[in-house]
Amino acid sequence: MEFILASQSPARFGVLRAAGVDPVVRVSGVDEDAVAAGVVDPTPERVVGVLAEAKARTVVAAGDDAVVVGCDSMLHFDGELVGKPGTAQRARERWGKLAGGTGVLLTGHAVLRVVGGEVVGSATGVEATTIRFSAPTQDEIDAYVASGEPLAVAGAFTIDGLGGWFVDSIEGNASSVVGISLPLTRRLLGEVGVSVTELWRSTT
Repeated sequence: MEFILASQSPARFGVLRAAGVDPVVRVSGVDEDAVAAGVVDPTPERVVGVLAEAKARTVVAAGDDAVVVGCDSMLHFDGELVGKPGTAQRARERWGKLAGGTGVLLTGHAVLRVVGGEVVGSATGVEATTIRFSAPTQDEIDAYVASGEPLAVAGAFTIDGLGGWFVDSIEGNASSVVGISLPLTRRLLGEVGVSVTELWRSTT
């Protein structure tokens, strides 16, 4: 049984590899803005959940016998749901607001059980982790933005890279902040009838 990760995130891939799984990566190419705009009753939790499922369903292919996992992360901060800044200007503006504040990182997870290319089971869930940001100096913010790291990550920060210098604490699951919650993924796999131990790579 393959474990298909519907994400090009090297951080998610790294978390799974470190946890004994060898994912097959398929990039969904989902238009996140278009999917989010079509969400009915768009609570922050529902938006990330719908996006995660859309990514997972997009990569299912004929003949698959696999579990497919899709994820989507966004930061809920000051009443706003924010994703990847995309540009240096937006990342700098984002950090001007984040510095010294507290936000909630929401990561939507979708697990599909696929047999012969058909989805025979699905489960979704959302992990919420509270992030307390430190207050970097303007020079530190400028250097962080110049590194390029915050441009392509949810909320314009990481905890497993340069951004970790500017996070005072988290309350919740650390792997979820990196991009995929191992405990939640295990529970969702169980809901579609798969034990995570079936997916561990052989140590022999």
